[in-house]
Amino acid sequence: MIPLIDLKAQYRSIRQEIDAAIGEVLESGNFILGPAVSGLEEEFAAYCGAAYGIGVNSGTSALHLSLLAAGIGPGDEVVTTPYTFVASVAAIRYTGARPIFVDIDPRSYNLDPSRIEAVLSEKTKAILPVHLYGQAADMDPILDIARRHNLLVIEDAAQAHGAEYKGRRAGSMGQMACFSFYPTKTLGAYGEGGMVVTNDSEYQKTIRLLRDWGTEKKYHHALRGYNYRLEAIQAAILRVKLKYLDRWTAARQAHAAHYTELLKNSGVQTPAVLPDRRHVFTVYAVMANHRDHLAEALGARQIQTTTHYPFPIYDLAAHADLGYRHGDFPNAERAAARQLSLPLYPEMTSEQIEEICGVILEQALDREFATVTRV
Repeated sequence: MIPLIDLKAQYRSIRQEIDAAIGEVLESGNFILGPAVSGLEEEFAAYCGAAYGIGVNSGTSALHLSLLAAGIGPGDEVVTTPYTFVASVAAIRYTGARPIFVDIDPRSYNLDPSRIEAVLSEKTKAILPVHLYGQAADMDPILDIARRHNLLVIEDAAQAHGAEYKGRRAGSMGQMACFSFYPTKTLGAYGEGGMVVTNDSEYQKTIRLLRDWGTEKKYHHALRGYNYRLEAIQAAILRVKLKYLDRWTAARQAHAAHYTELLKNSGVQTPAVLPDRRHVFTVYAVMANHRDHLAEALGARQIQTTTHYPFPIYDLAAHADLGYRHGDFPNAERAAARQLSLPLYPEMTSEQIEEICGVILEQALDREFATVTRV
């Protein structure tokens, strides 16, 4: 069995440090926010090249609070991608604002900046690019558009811990950036967690209030806030794991390069690593005609795969009321129909990657399967 991700293998490699960090929190009796959380906030913000970090209970909460801190609400519009996890869009809708979609770049699967200005209106307040699969969106033109039209940029960096764009870290480019520490992320908790990073002192003050019932001090509620606090045990775990993140990322990059070399004549489209990016490979996403057939063949050999993501957001019943139709965004729809995520985690072996690629190459003998349009 080759799993999509092996969280137990990672834990075993740092068990003593993790257990000690959890034990310290248990001994302290300080389980919500507190020193472990503030320590993580400082360390992770510094890792991202930002001044402030605000720990919250999920990446979704990070997005929600960033939008609220930016003053976004009913009647406003936020430009984003239709090809992402649903949280990117759900958080916009939590505020009462409307997501406005533009199609993706077919190389990176990220928001295509050349399409943004065509959808701007007097209601547009922000752009929310998603750094999908661990590769940053094309940020310079996005930031330029935002400056010229007086818009905010909020990075959805949930999959991009340590990713870089022209030497700048994900999380350091927009007014705010939002990270998830869901267990499957490159920096994952043993439960839920998230963080907002920013260089703006006012935004960080507002988000700190909003995450804890809007309280400046106990029972003094300055804002209508939320119970979005980060637990100390998760922060303690993440502080240990942050020390290893670059080492684990280097292993992911090496595994991805091995995959790409072995699959170059396989009939599947391997991920494009753009020359001005540091791709951290949260996901190794290939594109293939007859994607489901390939997944079935791999599954028959006890190799786990999954799809990130099988539907553009507007094709989901929960968001059908946005009024978009299938056919509106052909690049997003093509990616959703063809994407397959292969196993990738730092502790993988070369033999496992070669076994997986061997199955894919066997399938490439099917001429129809091997026919794939490259971009």
